[in-house]
Amino acid sequence: MTEVEEVKARLDILDVIGQYVQLQRAGRSFKALCPFHSERTPSFIVSPERQSWHCFGACGTGGDVIAFVMRKEGLEFPEALRMLAQRAGVPLRERQRSPDEDRQRERLRAAQEAAAQWYRQMLLRSEAAQGARKYLERRGVDVAAAEAFQLGHSPPAWEATRQHLHERGFSDAELLAAGLLVEGESGLHDRFRGRLMFPIRDLRGWVIGFGARALDDTPPKYLNTSQTAVFDKGSTLYGLDRAAEAIRKGGRAVIVEGYMDVIAAHQHGFADVVATMGTSLTERQVRLLKRFTRNIVVALDIDQAGTAATLRSQEVIEGAAGKVNVALVTGEGRDPEEPVFRSQRDFEALVPRDPEKLVRYEDTFAVDIRVIPKTYLGKDPDEIIHSDPQTWPRLVEEATPVLDYKLKELQEKLSGADPRGRSQMVQEFLPLLAAVTDRVVRAHYLQRLSRLALVSERELAGMLASVRTRRQASPVQATAATPAAPAKGQAREEFLLALLLQYPHLRPEGAELPEELLWASENRQVLAAWKQLEGIEAVKEALPGELTPHLERLLNRRLPSFSPKEAREALADCRRRLERRQLEVEKQALAALLAAREEELGPSALAEAEAFATTADERTREVVSLHIRDMEMGRKLHRRGNDSDGGEAIGTSSDG
Repeated sequence: MTEVEEVKARLDILDVIGQYVQLQRAGRSFKALCPFHSERTPSFIVSPERQSWHCFGACGTGGDVIAFVMRKEGLEFPEALRMLAQRAGVPLRERQRSPDEDRQRERLRAAQEAAAQWYRQMLLRSEAAQGARKYLERRGVDVAAAEAFQLGHSPPAWEATRQHLHERGFSDAELLAAGLLVEGESGLHDRFRGRLMFPIRDLRGWVIGFGARALDDTPPKYLNTSQTAVFDKGSTLYGLDRAAEAIRKGGRAVIVEGYMDVIAAHQHGFADVVATMGTSLTERQVRLLKRFTRNIVVALDIDQAGTAATLRSQEVIEGAAGKVNVALVTGEGRDPEEPVFRSQRDFEALVPRDPEKLVRYEDTFAVDIRVIPKTYLGKDPDEIIHSDPQTWPRLVEEATPVLDYKLKELQEKLSGADPRGRSQMVQEFLPLLAAVTDRVVRAHYLQRLSRLALVSERELAGMLASVRTRRQASPVQATAATPAAPAKGQAREEFLLALLLQYPHLRPEGAELPEELLWASENRQVLAAWKQLEGIEAVKEALPGELTPHLERLLNRRLPSFSPKEAREALADCRRRLERRQLEVEKQALAALLAAREEELGPSALAEAEAFATTADERTREVVSLHIRDMEMGRKLHRRGNDSDGGEAIGTSSDG
């Protein structure tokens, strides 16, 4: 059993996910409101039998317990595995690098440095970079800042960088491993083309990767170097090489989300600013900053996705021991007549559904979490700094503790409300207070809540005790003595990957496989690396060291001696079986949701809804919608069954 398998075997997915969402039984599975998108009715299903989760709503994806933590915490595979391994009590072995690996890493850094110099010259001299120069001018980046951060421009030609680095002595294999080339339908070509380039450096100042911004409508807007032997987005902070000394001297680090935010801050003298490159803050980034300071300020961008990501980033500080002061900072409003949050529901969608986590950090880990009042929402950090530099340091000083902020939000939302409104205030605030163990702090906020809700402190204390009791007796707590069974269907996923790894001619078919077809996170990681890189050694180098045993097992798995045609047929059959597995799971989930909703509305609800579909209330219309989706899934499965009669061996639900 590999380390990854042991971690998953020792954890129950209900226990892990149950710490993030309120799970309710639905047949043999559990349902909840999806933690990844806003919804009114549950579309998030967790299967204890399969040890997997799926969202059948807007997300349309799922996976195992590692995939959930990766998505919820904004982590890469290695750090999610480490987090869960610590929880499961599984020690992970540290993989020692060989001299050959060290030499290879030096070559990768040299290739990145050569590319950075090439991109820099292109920005300064190339006619094709005129748009990039105008963009920097428009964003207020001066010549000194562009030089300090070595900003560049990647030529729009498909192989310009490749040819230039060939002349500098770098091979295609090295450029692939460095993330500077990608494999496409027409062969190898430059990963970055026609983009503004931001070299990303480690603490020693070595270039380890790039961020690249599109200058037109080419998606994605920002493109980062993929994970390589020298670049890991989850353990890197943009600008830290330049900010480290200022952070150490000033005793504070300010974390923003964008490259332009960092450059604007440094250009205006705020040298303690670094960026997470658009991801949530990770435990490794916090540990990295702790070498220099224990005081961290997290600044939010105005877009909803960025705001939600940064709020989620608070959760990883739980893994970093010691006192860390964290403030959530936002910008000054663009238009006071048009708030960023159109409604309270919009605002709540950006706040973690389990906000007491933030309070637990204050209590358990001595974390001081502060939030800037909503009146400052509106601009990104670089806009604030360019337009009014004096505002930036003031925002941090005006941050308020998270409990004060939440209480004020509830007071504004429910000001002058009737008793039901005050009851809602109590119900929303008490779970946050339940995470606090300091009796003095609890008493302080109970007193304030008592005055606002017009309820006696004694009554509120009794209600708080009940909340704390329910939290300690969660029905989905798993015992460490009964490890979960491994997810079913793993063998078929591994068979598919073994085919791809051992039969190179299957690359065209394999390139079309969606990674979400595989539920096991380790298998998804292998498929993603295989699709991006060509050659077993390149795949091995791109994967985290924890997955080396898994990859070796796939490479050494004994397969029949397929002819090229038979291998393609085997791959196609395997894909159909995995797709059928997905349909079966969705069919079961829909049936459970439908049964639960019909039970709530009564046995005649469905018949009445079908007769009066246009006039029925929202919940009844939902039953009709679920019923229609359930029938559609049944027809799809029936068609798959007919296909199998034509010679395709389709798996059953027992396959997982």
